[in-house]
Amino acid sequence: MISARSYIRSSLLLLGILLTFQMSLAANPTIVVLGDSLSSAYGIPTNRGWVALLRQRLDELGYSHEVINASISGETTRGAGERLDELVAMHQPQLLIVELGGNDGLRGMSLKEMRENLNDIVDRSIGAGCRVLLVTMRLPPNYGSVYTDQFESIYGEVAQSTGAALAPFFLESIAGRPHLMQADGIHPRAQAQQQMLDNIWPVLAKLLENPGRSDYH
Repeated sequence: MISARSYIRSSLLLLGILLTFQMSLAANPTIVVLGDSLSSAYGIPTNRGWVALLRQRLDELGYSHEVINASISGETTRGAGERLDELVAMHQPQLLIVELGGNDGLRGMSLKEMRENLNDIVDRSIGAGCRVLLVTMRLPPNYGSVYTDQFESIYGEVAQSTGAALAPFFLESIAGRPHLMQADGIHPRAQAQQQMLDNIWPVLAKLLENPGRSDYH
């Protein structure tokens, strides 16, 4: 028969384990990447994609963040919006990196709908307590200057209206360079993934250093 003293000791030990577990969870904030094929390591080994490189960089710099890659090849702003609530409830991210819109533009979808979808994704995420980093995308020039200019301007407009942080063009110094792009001319090769991370890192680093602010552009 268990004595009262042993019962109390066991209860206190269990309570200590639970508290330690809860503290460990609290000490490991989560970053969720909500993107398309550019973030899902399309055509290259997953461990060479920019999201995997982000995990490595955070570890090397002493950050304790867990990085969840919720990116899907072919994803659109509409599809991502439909998945958002479940992702936020499951992972409770402190930071959401939104890399979307490329497929909307390549498929000639309504830019009005794309803007509304991005606004909705950012607003709902911020409302759930996430900070948001919105990654700027561009379309190939063969889509025409009017359409491509309107497309790119959406990112700045959404960031300004929602308060999201805005990262510069994701494929800066990569797009249009055959040695850094796969044969389809759309998806970067493995050797371009470091540059992709470097392109968004300055803004991302500010968010990590100052978790209470998101007004970075």
